[in-house]
Amino acid sequence: MDKRQAIGSWLSGPRAAMEEAGADFGYRGQELGLPEKGPGSIAGPGRRLGALAVDWGLCLLIAYGLITDGYGQATSNWALLIFFVLSVLTVGTIGFTPGKRLLGLRVVELGTGRVSPLRALLRSVLLCLAIPALIWDRDGRGLHDRLARTVEVRL
Repeated sequence: MDKRQAIGSWLSGPRAAMEEAGADFGYRGQELGLPEKGPGSIAGPGRRLGALAVDWGLCLLIAYGLITDGYGQATSNWALLIFFVLSVLTVGTIGFTPGKRLLGLRVVELGTGRVSPLRALLRSVLLCLAIPALIWDRDGRGLHDRLARTVEVRL
């Protein structure tokens, strides 16, 4: 093995190195019983981050325009509270936030396909803490989704 191969496997991560060695991990969502592509498949990180950006922008706009009348630390704090309420209410009732709907995503519970209000509350609390959302499993689900037994899928 030359130095370029060693550096390439290090940069690609452990999964890519294991796949090059012959390990078969399958596709994301295979162990959850989800399709590989199309509706019902696990949403990619780009769409998920885009939906989060749309929702956060909407919450900032509401906080800026209706509550704080100017931008500052209070605006960000109010935006986080609005984001929490928006997430609990919309995910717990219809399964998606405005940003998720705009980008064709939906949050579903693994067993039933609908997210109960308590699971939406748990998911939203963990999402607002930010750290659980940054820890992903091999399927691309954040810790907030794993603990709430939910998954974000494409419409």
